[in-house]
Amino acid sequence: MTDQQLDCALDLMRRLPPQQVEKNLTDLIDLVPNLCEELLSSVDQPLKIARDKTVGKDYLLCDYNRDGDSYRSPWSNKYDPPLEDGTVPSEKLRKLEIEANSAFDQYRDMYFEGGVSSVYLWDLEQGFAGVILIKKTGDGSKKIKGCWDSIHVVEVQDKSGGRNAHYKLTSTAMLWLQTDKLASGTMNLGGSLTRQAEMDSPVNEASPHIANIGRMVEDMENKIRNTLNEIYFGKTKDIVNGLRSVKPLPDQKQQQLLKHDLAEAIKKRSERADKTDR
Repeated sequence: MTDQQLDCALDLMRRLPPQQVEKNLTDLIDLVPNLCEELLSSVDQPLKIARDKTVGKDYLLCDYNRDGDSYRSPWSNKYDPPLEDGTVPSEKLRKLEIEANSAFDQYRDMYFEGGVSSVYLWDLEQGFAGVILIKKTGDGSKKIKGCWDSIHVVEVQDKSGGRNAHYKLTSTAMLWLQTDKLASGTMNLGGSLTRQAEMDSPVNEASPHIANIGRMVEDMENKIRNTLNEIYFGKTKDIVNGLRSVKPLPDQKQQQLLKHDLAEAIKKRSERADKTDR
């Protein structure tokens, strides 16, 4: 029964507005407290921003850089509030983490023209894992508000003595938009998508781990953006156009009659041409 309750709860959370995840998750835990741990570990929440005072740069908070009540900054590798025995990646992996943060910081700037990104890596027995986080809030417009949160969890398993690797990527994107205009009133649009991908790739100077992971993340985000565009924006536009039309009804009828007359004229002309050929 617990598994069934968990499935129902997760399905419900996927259908609720992403900008209200924290409130809805708290209310749901109050209803089924026995699912608290499972819900907290399974439900993706909007990313929060903190500032690394050591280097003066923002970073993102999530479960992957949390140890107790402290969060590790990817820029200084220090916890806030400070922790003496906080979990940190190995020296070799920390170098890769620094390079990955620099690479995805450029990626974020190119694709999103703003926002905050963070990359966190941790060691596995045969490889490593990591998470790439990107958050972009609205552009400051008073009429349009919104937020994009993407969470990419990647697992890397080394093969053939490190010359090849298997990559498994799980990506979640949360998007919400709100408009407030005199012409259309207030409208909320939001949702989330989760997708997975796997691939095997050689690892060398021309194709290092960061490049391989970067290509996967870029391809996945493009697919998710296209899907969101088709499902949320395209479908919403079709529904709105079906509910009302900006053209007056007499004009629509006249346009339909014109189309019908043109079709009949083309049909008759084709029939005459066929008779002439015979």
